[in-house]
Amino acid sequence: MRLSRLFADEESTPYGLPNFDSTTAFVRAAASYLRGEQFPRLGMIHPKLAPLAKRVNGLSRETRAKIYTTGGANEGIDPDDLGEIDVERFREWVVDQYPERGYPAVIVGSSNGAAVHLAALLGVPFLPQTFLLPIRRSMGADEIREDVAWGAEHAPDFLENNPDVSLAQMHDPNQDRLMVRKLAYFRVKSRRLGEAYEEFLDTVLEPGGTIISLECEYDWPVVDVGDRHTFQLGGCGGLAPEEYYEGSETVAEFLRLQGTDRREWDVPEPDRRAPEAEWGFDPALREDLERAADERDYELRRLAFDDPRELSPFVADRYRDRYAARDRSVERLLVQSFALVEPWWTLRTGSVPYWTAFNTRSDVAHLEDYLERSDPYDEIRSTLFSHGMESAGLASIGEWKRVLSRARDEHGFVGVDEDEFPYDVETQVRYHDDLPDEIDARHPHPPAMAFDRFESIAEDVAEEYGLAWDRVD
Repeated sequence: MRLSRLFADEESTPYGLPNFDSTTAFVRAAASYLRGEQFPRLGMIHPKLAPLAKRVNGLSRETRAKIYTTGGANEGIDPDDLGEIDVERFREWVVDQYPERGYPAVIVGSSNGAAVHLAALLGVPFLPQTFLLPIRRSMGADEIREDVAWGAEHAPDFLENNPDVSLAQMHDPNQDRLMVRKLAYFRVKSRRLGEAYEEFLDTVLEPGGTIISLECEYDWPVVDVGDRHTFQLGGCGGLAPEEYYEGSETVAEFLRLQGTDRREWDVPEPDRRAPEAEWGFDPALREDLERAADERDYELRRLAFDDPRELSPFVADRYRDRYAARDRSVERLLVQSFALVEPWWTLRTGSVPYWTAFNTRSDVAHLEDYLERSDPYDEIRSTLFSHGMESAGLASIGEWKRVLSRARDEHGFVGVDEDEFPYDVETQVRYHDDLPDEIDARHPHPPAMAFDRFESIAEDVAEEYGLAWDRVD
């Protein structure tokens, strides 16, 4: 039995699908809301163990870093099992999370935290294209070429058994430095709906209903390793793609602080740009969505954007409009970081959700840009994901405080130990437990927004947000 199964509060994931990944958390959060349930502790920690989890910050930072590393490694699979992994089991797990009832629409595509809140607003499921498959192996965080070779050796069995996916092997020696020492990151993207998703649409999508193809067009330089297999160095957040491949003063200083003699990473020259491993959309899936929609007379809409964080302002403002239409306050913003999303309490407290992809300066910049362009908020609070180390491009507590202080009245964090960030392991429990104490407003959960109303609004305003809302014929 995997160690993670002993701690999981939710129904266990199939072998190979980790609890710690963003996609898993997003599915659980969206499905919990549709079931009328809260989403505590990322669905990972049993309630009886929550008091223990709230005492982890008393351990040394070195010990907490080891917890991150070993905790992730415990969810990795044996590389000898790669040929037995069937991604269809992952899709079956996804649809099993949702109530089986009629829906006017279903969101299918890019993994995105703002999409969780959009799904909650519309009362519809979110079916992700991308899954993380972590594989156990030991390797230095800066041994890039070695990881490319490792992937080339071990990926073929997996790809042969899963002809309907593409594989974006990802290695981030900056933000995932603690994890890549013990794990290879295979991010797999469905190029077809697959039997489970297709049967789910047949079962729950109302006649004439809409499939929303959620397409994040964010891309990244990649090395072509094999058929349907690319290698990506780095990921969205603290460093620009070019810094990973070409180096920079920031990279050199980061590596110096890690105690290595390197001042840049030795990596093969990238061959091209491809959909980013964690957030990007493989457009091959849209072709299968077109087929399914045509065969069943569904509507197919394409909601597309360039950066994963660009969906957040659009979704936030839809909540603001929804609250205003129901004579509620529209002055409370709840910023939710990476996997620390909670749609149930967002609506219960009458908060406007704004999602940040991670905890970096670029995330601060996106939030600040939104606040500059929107009507002021009286209250702004934020969760803040901790990843166990001071990576290059990390925004400090002071930088987060500065942008949160744009609130006209109250501002601050939810579930954050400011003195321990980014080593704040306890935030994975406290982000949920502290919400009722930090925000004392209570509202009944509103009915789902009528989908035809949403369609009309999206047609009118999507372009203002830099989004595409297109009918696919």
